[in-house]
Amino acid sequence: MLTAEEGTLAIRLARSALEHTIGKKPDPKPRLTPVFSAKRGVFVTLTRNGELRGCIGLPYPVMPLGEAIGYAARSAALEDPRFPPVSSDELPVIDLEVTVLTVPVPLLCEPAERPAHVEVGKHGLIIRGMGMSGLLLPQVATEYGWDSTTFLDHTCSKAGLPGKCWTSGNIELMTFEGQIFSEKKGTV
Repeated sequence: MLTAEEGTLAIRLARSALEHTIGKKPDPKPRLTPVFSAKRGVFVTLTRNGELRGCIGLPYPVMPLGEAIGYAARSAALEDPRFPPVSSDELPVIDLEVTVLTVPVPLLCEPAERPAHVEVGKHGLIIRGMGMSGLLLPQVATEYGWDSTTFLDHTCSKAGLPGKCWTSGNIELMTFEGQIFSEKKGTV
């Protein structure tokens, strides 16, 4: 777990990556605590006026957290295929959220029991099957007021799979947790 101070630093790293890459400002190298050297999964979500503007990350711990935050922030701003790239004019009105993930683990139960084992507000979901995969962060179900079954259905849809595919034993489902840090309304 990151401390509140490390969460503030995570937001600053994400903001700095955007300011440097898009705004062409200097890239300060802040002093990082050891947690930023550990490999961790992370997602960076960008919003503008409360609307999604980009969200990309690394679900698995493939690079040190400090690097992963910068990578995810730049990718969310410039490479999310759902949106045009973020412009330098937008930077002042973009809010950032950094979600630091636990390692995804398989949900080991019968497919019909999956809704009972998915905790809305705690779990994020990764679904894989038929050559497709999709991920939804833990906060998504809470933001939309979904129950666990609806959350599972939407994760299938995110993967480009039929909504009830999670009921099949051929579909792999994994859960993870996320520690969320946000710069919205001055709260980090």
